[in-house]
Amino acid sequence: MRSIERRKVRRNPQPPFTTSTLQQEASRKLGMSAQTTMRTAQQLYEGIDLGGETVGLITYMRTDGVTMAQEAVQSIRAHIGKRIGAAYVPEKPRMYTSKAKNAQEAHEAVRPTDISRTPDEMASRLNHDQRRLYDLIWKRAVASQMESASLDQVAVDIAGPSNQTVLRANGSIITFEGFLKLYREGRDDTDKAADDESRMLPAMSEKDPLKREDVEAEQHFTQPPPRYSEASLVKKMEELGIGRPSTYASVLSVLQDRSYVRLESRRFIPEARGRLVTAFLVSFFERYVDTGFTASLEERLDDISGGRAQWKEVLASFWHDFSHAVADTKELTITDVLNALDKDLGPFFFPPREDGSDPRHCTSCGSGRLGLKLGRYGAFIGCSNYPECQYTRRLVSDSAEDGEGAATLKDGMRLLGQHPETNEDITVRQGPTGFTCSKVNQTRRTRRPARAAPRSPRA
Repeated sequence: MRSIERRKVRRNPQPPFTTSTLQQEASRKLGMSAQTTMRTAQQLYEGIDLGGETVGLITYMRTDGVTMAQEAVQSIRAHIGKRIGAAYVPEKPRMYTSKAKNAQEAHEAVRPTDISRTPDEMASRLNHDQRRLYDLIWKRAVASQMESASLDQVAVDIAGPSNQTVLRANGSIITFEGFLKLYREGRDDTDKAADDESRMLPAMSEKDPLKREDVEAEQHFTQPPPRYSEASLVKKMEELGIGRPSTYASVLSVLQDRSYVRLESRRFIPEARGRLVTAFLVSFFERYVDTGFTASLEERLDDISGGRAQWKEVLASFWHDFSHAVADTKELTITDVLNALDKDLGPFFFPPREDGSDPRHCTSCGSGRLGLKLGRYGAFIGCSNYPECQYTRRLVSDSAEDGEGAATLKDGMRLLGQHPETNEDITVRQGPTGFTCSKVNQTRRTRRPARAAPRSPRA
């Protein structure tokens, strides 16, 4: 080991939970959806039976506040000194302020109502989700009043025998655990800087011999930002000042219930319906789906509740502009809307091909142009030469970027493959007499299973 660069740092604990941070941590650490988190927190708030008496285990779970009552703070500090150690009690109680936009701090942070009811003591009285969530809330509240952690941020240079090859390892060495003895906050995979700081290294000194193992060289490429998870989306909405603690769970639920997105590997993947709705709103109601407009409207509603604005004036101002925007769309035809959506969504539905050919070129008839169409079953991709060419495809990207393929086409058609000579799609479709195999305009009926002869009733 050639050299070690050290820099002493202190890491402070995070404040106790608000609604949004509770949902984020429950998603990261417990894999709970926002809706499940709030439902379970509601059960803990309403209380459980303790010897014939119903007792609430946590304070109100819909809050922006990060403060705790003085009695609770003193109780937590006493518990830390008795159960964990006097060295883990800071000299003064910690005070926190909310960093969220439009924060309404009418309620305390989410905390245990009685710190003496430890998760271990309550475990037998709670179900699986309640037990895990209560443990998370209890530990976060206690850790928020513990001493800071002391660490050495180090950069270790490791040289080869000839000193020609130097390898560097960056990380941290814990010199005093502090609150880390009890609780460590989860991280989003977008927080690379935090990941580098939190990488722990063993205690070491210069000239220490190191065990030699294999060295593997890996090449890394720049990756696009990861898709939102429930935790990162709640965090982003809070940063932008959109919504309130009581709305985060319902927003995420509506996105999935209406098939705007799907949750895959705990990440939100946009569905075709979501892309269509978004493209329509951005094309014709851009102002009203702008995050800045939504946040400013939240502020005006806060002014109404605080007596700083008249609700009639705010509503009149909003309705005047919004009614004109709605009136402008009344003159639009279906073709106008489809053309606008087709233009906005074209890069997604028709990404560039590797051979440089036109991605909208219809491979079925050879002369048509593929575009967005509307049928009685909804939107789909169709050929401009309809009805001569009846090629259709459901709304997915040709590149199947999000893990979707075109195996299932419009109206339940199923793609079997392509013709080996013409590359035309061969599909299975349901007709009036059963399922048929189709290649362009040629069909072949599949054999339906024979029905058993009806039995005669017994005498």
